[in-house]
Amino acid sequence: MDYEQIIYAVEDNILTITLNRPERLNAFTDQMMTEMVDAFDRADADDDVKAIIITGAGRGFCAGADLSAGSGTFDAEKAGTGLKADGGGILTLRIFDCLKPVISACNGPAVGVGATMQCAMDIRLASENARYGFVFAKRGIVPEACASWFLPRIVGINQALEWAYSGRIFDATEALEKRLVRSVHSPDELLPEARRLAREFADQSSSVSVAMIRQMMWKMLGADHPIEAHKVDSRGVYYTGKSADANEGVQSFLEKRPAVFTDKVSENMPEFFPWWTPRKFE
Repeated sequence: MDYEQIIYAVEDNILTITLNRPERLNAFTDQMMTEMVDAFDRADADDDVKAIIITGAGRGFCAGADLSAGSGTFDAEKAGTGLKADGGGILTLRIFDCLKPVISACNGPAVGVGATMQCAMDIRLASENARYGFVFAKRGIVPEACASWFLPRIVGINQALEWAYSGRIFDATEALEKRLVRSVHSPDELLPEARRLAREFADQSSSVSVAMIRQMMWKMLGADHPIEAHKVDSRGVYYTGKSADANEGVQSFLEKRPAVFTDKVSENMPEFFPWWTPRKFE
């Protein structure tokens, strides 16, 4: 797919996806959603991609849904489409199933889906210029992009409801205090810090281990008892324990040298993966 509303750039095993409608503060469209989903598909299939950074072009991260259609923007019947799946949710569900670590580098305003899409990302960094807003109640609609699942798990139900009820815009300092973001940086230091963090994942860790860890952590948020984690842990340790990467991890430690992991996500995931799909249960 040729991209028009995002930029896809891989350098030194790190993919940077840049939302690229700067003249519209990177307002979200169906085309942008389709391109981002394709980009995540492409990244998962590429063993050279070991970490992903999401940021915005220009002074904004994402100003939310493109409202250029006017007051009928959210009226599917007026648009003649009828009930259809929410585009933000399609994107966040794709991020949820991603096999690579995903880092948000929020460089400016992030409102509506610009804020909710980041909730599905693993680690969120903010520029001092970042602003967030879960503004749905002010637009007469409800949160999308699976935010009612993600946001309370990140900041707690009390804070999630406060932000969603009020729809107010808040700054990076509040986002940090309420644990929406990991850290706040000067505009010049935001992407370098995101890349430094991505480098740790790309250089020091087994790609298969990271892919499994990502899915184990996210999927267990919905488990109703720790025994479910124990089941997956046990199978995971059994299968990865006999892998080339496990052998290399131990040998490199004993020999006091950096590990050189060779297993690939495209070829060496454990045979029970993905364990949460019905077809995997006997």
